[in-house]
Amino acid sequence: MTENASHENIRQRLAEKMAGEITLSEKPGEALKKWRLNFDIAQTDLSNYLSVSPSVISDYESGRRKSPGTLIVSKIVEALLDIDAQRGGQKMHAYEGILYTPSTSKAVYATYEYTYPMQVAKLATLIEADFVYKGIEKPLYGFSVIDSKKAILELSSHEFQNLYGWSTERAMTFTKVTTGKSPMVAIRVTNLKPAVVVLHGLRGNEVDPLAKKMAEIDRIPLLATTMDIDELIEKLKKYSQYHVRE
Repeated sequence: MTENASHENIRQRLAEKMAGEITLSEKPGEALKKWRLNFDIAQTDLSNYLSVSPSVISDYESGRRKSPGTLIVSKIVEALLDIDAQRGGQKMHAYEGILYTPSTSKAVYATYEYTYPMQVAKLATLIEADFVYKGIEKPLYGFSVIDSKKAILELSSHEFQNLYGWSTERAMTFTKVTTGKSPMVAIRVTNLKPAVVVLHGLRGNEVDPLAKKMAEIDRIPLLATTMDIDELIEKLKKYSQYHVRE
């Protein structure tokens, strides 16, 4: 397969994944917003590309406008991929590892997807975490709890990217952390960035200043907690059962 054919195959598979998730979701607007955020594309950039008002995109994402049909979803997905391609295709290239590398669970304690987003402040409250760096607030559509030593020492770059599942807008929680430097180095060298990083096993004042500096460079919120890991996972899983009623 030529390089161009391979590129088109990756793009087609990713487009099918995105469009299918948005169309079949109980909340297609939330699914649309998740993918737009995954690609780091502003509402105005997407609306300009589609030659529509920004309020149209906002209304779809918020549910104020009737759920988009398959044709509109397809146009939006293609626009996201086109914009990414114009920017060098880094996001699509990053997803190549997820599409073609078998998923691995040897470094994963738990992974969970949310239908409705959680805010970082709510996450910090749930897991009794200290803010090391507040970064840029993004909605969280899931979480992954990772054995940091196994992830850093045993996983390839493609396997590491698989830890994100299908949304980078998630909390990546690293266990068995002593300083916080190694997880942040691993995050720095990958194309995909999580919405927030949680360091498990130390308090905020115990995090190495270099780890905080790396979080600042990528503008990723950084939290630290010593909550029992099983309790932490249980609290995050239970969130989806009650947050809709809040």
